[in-house]
Amino acid sequence: MNAHIPLSLLLITGCSVSLDLGGETDAAKATDPSPTTDDSDPSRGEYGPETTALTDATPTGGGHTHGMHDESDSGSHSGSQSDSGQTDSGIGSTSINNDTTTTGDTTTTDDTTTGEDRTTGEDGASTTGVCLSEAGPDPVELGEADDLAAVGAYVLLSKAGITNVPGSAITGGHVGVSPIASTAMTGFSLVLDPSGMFSTSPAVVAPYRIYAAEYAVPTPANLTNAILAMQAAYTDAASRVPTDYLNLGSGDIGGLTLGPGIYTWGTSVMIPKDVTLEGCAGDVWIFQIANDLDVSTGKSVLLAGGAEPHNVFWQIAGQATIHVGAHLEGVILSKTGITFQTNATLAGRALAQTAIALDQNAITAP
Repeated sequence: MNAHIPLSLLLITGCSVSLDLGGETDAAKATDPSPTTDDSDPSRGEYGPETTALTDATPTGGGHTHGMHDESDSGSHSGSQSDSGQTDSGIGSTSINNDTTTTGDTTTTDDTTTGEDRTTGEDGASTTGVCLSEAGPDPVELGEADDLAAVGAYVLLSKAGITNVPGSAITGGHVGVSPIASTAMTGFSLVLDPSGMFSTSPAVVAPYRIYAAEYAVPTPANLTNAILAMQAAYTDAASRVPTDYLNLGSGDIGGLTLGPGIYTWGTSVMIPKDVTLEGCAGDVWIFQIANDLDVSTGKSVLLAGGAEPHNVFWQIAGQATIHVGAHLEGVILSKTGITFQTNATLAGRALAQTAIALDQNAITAP
């Protein structure tokens, strides 16, 4: 009898120990906040390897990326962060079925296929609307707005003169003509400053001025340099390669929404319906047109998604005509002339290697 008592006690004690261990194990599992997936590998990033790869994605349609926003990482992570705000049990459950990375990658990929989608109207934003990269080519260099020897100082610049039907309002930049003299500027009611270096006009909103080739120094030299810079900008825009879209719409782009990139036509370009340029603030559009640009009466080129007119360049080998009540956004670089019909408007610059014609227009530099 005595021989059996220790064995029973041993069995009872062993069972008790086994139950205690089991309890401790369950408690440990209940209090352990770590998901079952090992996240200690730094190569995975905070939300898996796919998140890092997506922030470096290059647009596939536009073919050009000329920079990254500083906030790109936060933009690409935002969608994942909203999911990670769940309880630990939610994260653990997602880790067990191994669907977290796949689901996140699929959702983000849908919104960051920037090239093709942007050209058909999608901006290149992440799931939170933050731009991941600057798309399109590098902008055409125009120089500083406060440098009178740079083309960027002028909202209107012409080699052969500017005519104006009174009623125009020109803001945001200077007006210049060279090598033609100020006599080629009609309808401006010019008032020569006592310094002899510039004129003022009711059509040009102060503090901006009008400069002509015969005015006092240093105006002639400044204008000569600005005209050379204008011609260089035209050549730069015309020479950009490779093109992203060749002869789109056979020259009729009415009704389209266009993402950033280089567009090239061997024909004239017509805009018989409103056109939208959609993209982020740093995105760039260059339109290379072998003949004329014609914006139909009452139609507009509009910007969306944060796109800015100073990053839109219309390189036109022929004549640019903005018809009655039409609106254009961007910098016009014309090999010949630019005509604004009655009440047409421009948010940009008109830079012509021949003449510019105005008729009660609102011209505003970006």
